[in-house]
Amino acid sequence: MSLSRTPLNQLPAALVAEIAQAGLELEPLYAAIARAIDEDLPGESDDVTSAATIPADQMGTADFTVREPGVLAGMVVAELVFRYCMGDTVTVTNRISDGTPVKPGDVAMTVSGPIRGMLTAERTALNFSCHLSGVATATSHWVAALDGTSARVLDTRKTLPGMRALQKYAVRCGGGVNHRFSLSDMAMAKDNHVLAAGGVVPALEAIRAAFPDVPVEVEVTDLDQLRELLAAGCSRVLLDNMSDELMAEAVRIRNESGVDCSLEASGGLTLERARSVAQTGVDFISVGALTHSVKVFDLGLDLRP
Repeated sequence: MSLSRTPLNQLPAALVAEIAQAGLELEPLYAAIARAIDEDLPGESDDVTSAATIPADQMGTADFTVREPGVLAGMVVAELVFRYCMGDTVTVTNRISDGTPVKPGDVAMTVSGPIRGMLTAERTALNFSCHLSGVATATSHWVAALDGTSARVLDTRKTLPGMRALQKYAVRCGGGVNHRFSLSDMAMAKDNHVLAAGGVVPALEAIRAAFPDVPVEVEVTDLDQLRELLAAGCSRVLLDNMSDELMAEAVRIRNESGVDCSLEASGGLTLERARSVAQTGVDFISVGALTHSVKVFDLGLDLRP
């Protein structure tokens, strides 16, 4: 079977607009899908199984079926996979919006068209949607654990190479908040930077001097470092690997200082501990596991008889 490999400028306008509205850049996403298909079909090769077992003109309909409770993300990407592979021979209907809670038995999307094309595109579409829905679902569990507190869950830069924009999109779908996207849009002085600079305040001042318009966050491991930063007017501090009691004291010190400074808890945090950490009064809880070790969500493509 010859795939359509629909050119970028021939994709449906409504789908392109939806991708932009989601905060995703179309060209890198399109390129990621093209690379994924090339992994399955290197050198313009055939899907030998589908070519051998399914007549080229055989048509069918298949459902993306939800097999566990969770939150969807990446269904817009899944549709783009089918559009890329099948062009105008595929019809996509009843796609549930990303960010929607779902339960087992729900149909997340229905695709109709040549069966060969659908089964060739199937795994790539599922790889994106299952992984991203896993990120969104995990994030939603943290959001639920923090409900009723003032804390919000953050992602980190611990993302899969090449997947950062998509993984951070999935975090937003799950109700989380994005931390910095790169090393340039926010400065974050962690332990090694602090050591190299000679302390938390020298690190803060060096960043302010070199990049006065860039937001700065500084990591601390004890309350004396926090006091130094508050005296220097630091607006964001990361509390690294602190106990709940120590974080509660950090919040008290911050509040009594009168400095407008956000406090972020990080390091060794678990979902079971999330609520007690939030109740210390911290503003954010950052969780690398949302993206670096999340469990994939169970979706399947079921061909109708």
